[in-house]
Amino acid sequence: MNALGAFFLFFALTSSVFAQSVQSQVEKFLWQRSGKFSIAEIATIQLPTNTRALQPVQAGKFLELLGNLPSDNYYLVSADDYSWFAIFSFNPSGYVKDNERIDPDSLLESLKEQNRRSEVDRRKLGLKPLTLLGWQIPPHYDITTKRLEWGTKLSSEGEITINYTSRVLGRTGVIAATLVADPLFLERDVDNFHALLRNLSFVGGQRYEEFRPGDKVAEYGLAALVVGGAAAAAAKAGSGLFKAAGLAVLGLIAAAFAALKRIFTGRKQPE
Repeated sequence: MNALGAFFLFFALTSSVFAQSVQSQVEKFLWQRSGKFSIAEIATIQLPTNTRALQPVQAGKFLELLGNLPSDNYYLVSADDYSWFAIFSFNPSGYVKDNERIDPDSLLESLKEQNRRSEVDRRKLGLKPLTLLGWQIPPHYDITTKRLEWGTKLSSEGEITINYTSRVLGRTGVIAATLVADPLFLERDVDNFHALLRNLSFVGGQRYEEFRPGDKVAEYGLAALVVGGAAAAAAKAGSGLFKAAGLAVLGLIAAAFAALKRIFTGRKQPE
């Protein structure tokens, strides 16, 4: 069976004809299959072999087919067989100082509170429940690569999915990158994800080390990047963006599907 010839957890396929229709739509997207893939004109990714990529409009359509809300803010890179994919976006927040201590326990409590609040909105939108279970990989920062990374484990109606997230710091903002992967293949897919990130380069003048006095500096640090960045920071000041932060962090991407092994068949399960 072709990799797309199954059903999407949050987009029920009630017939084989309908499944074929979804597959046909995906294959007709304007996939870039080689060369340098541009992200917001701020960075590029040299696409590895056996990957394909979509610019925001069609990336949004891809995510909609998987049951997400409409959006045209995301760039998408997928394995050719759709066995994993990664979402990228750029937030022009300014230079984020990387000298903040990270407390995983405190951050997890903040994320769980966002999760509880976002469930109200998910029910109103008719979306499946989505529960944050905890860290798959606690947040950690690499001062050499300027990457903050963590993995969350989420559950929806008994299905488990892992979102492995990276924030790549630049001179004028942060690239957010999230891997959506099957827990059974997480180690391998994280390796694929890291290969993508090694191929990611800020364009000249946008690298973190090119910061100059007078540049815009973000009003938050590393911890806020985990719990929602600017939206979370605004929420602390009483803004109504707290719910939006919860949806963005836990709902939009994680709700794409609960387990890739059930969405994109054709991957042999481990013994």
